[in-house]
Amino acid sequence: MRAGASKAAIEGLSGQYFYNETERVYRIGLLLDTPHAVGIDFSPEGEAIHGIAMSLRAIGVINIPDSAGSSFDHGAFDAKTRLIFVAHLARDRVEVVDHDARRHVATLRGFREAAGVVADSGHVLVTNRGAATLALLDAVTLETQITLDTAPRPNGVAIVQQLGQAVVACIGDEVHRPELQVLSLDGRERHALDLPGRPRWCVTDAAGERVFLAIREPSMILVARLPALRDLQHWTLPAGGAHGLDIDQQRGRLYVACDDGALVEVDATSGSIGGQWSLSGVPDATFFNPATGLVHVAIGNPGLVQSIDPRAGTSSQFATAIGAKTTALAAPDRLYVFSPSHGGILVLADE
Repeated sequence: MRAGASKAAIEGLSGQYFYNETERVYRIGLLLDTPHAVGIDFSPEGEAIHGIAMSLRAIGVINIPDSAGSSFDHGAFDAKTRLIFVAHLARDRVEVVDHDARRHVATLRGFREAAGVVADSGHVLVTNRGAATLALLDAVTLETQITLDTAPRPNGVAIVQQLGQAVVACIGDEVHRPELQVLSLDGRERHALDLPGRPRWCVTDAAGERVFLAIREPSMILVARLPALRDLQHWTLPAGGAHGLDIDQQRGRLYVACDDGALVEVDATSGSIGGQWSLSGVPDATFFNPATGLVHVAIGNPGLVQSIDPRAGTSSQFATAIGAKTTALAAPDRLYVFSPSHGGILVLADE
């Protein structure tokens, strides 16, 4: 797109615009007949400023029953079964999608306010915020193997497959403080730790020795040794509202998306702050793709996925829809965006 071209000339190609306050430009995501999507920035006067290559490309939509006007929470890809499991928060369900066939295959009911979902080696964990429980599913049979009680309002979750343990971050309520729990998946062992603030998402290191938990306020990464939740560390962040979180296991880097509009890189060994990048809204689900080296941050309003390359320090954005705030990564090359406006899941190629 040449500089000076009118925004009206390409309005027919996409209706998704948003204003980037940091850069003071309007941005439009275009789906063109090209290998990659393209983003174009416009000045407030409607003049095209520059075009940017984008890492994501839309390849289809998977319809989910009864999802229009609904709301989703987290989702996860299980590499063993090649199924995606999605927390259908507003419908008390878990939706199951076939990654290869790119279609919805099952609805699992009875998951009250399903929120967090993780999967590993045929095992799926689901936190049920409305029931204060954690469910362990068999990804092959789709049957619930065990349901464990948790503290009130369980949210973030991680699975330590090699140790047979789950890490659950519970928000708490008027009576109970926020709490981090480690539960053995056979129900025989549990450890608990009171938290200094509301927990968001959590991840573990590759060895399953430490858990990293995003705390909203005071904004920090809480680090504890598993399974007993000892050797605590509190790593303060330079941006408020720690929220989405993922880890680059190979390089030992954490990526924390904060409500104040920043993605922060943290050394997973020392807690030192590395890079920091502006975000175009309040973030939610955050995934690092080890195949591409990109960090994908879902932003529900104005509705986009912002992709940051920490090595190059560059950022691009792909327009989705308002309310599309959570995603699931199926490495090496798919990002699933849960979008009620699309009637289910927007499927993006991450190349």
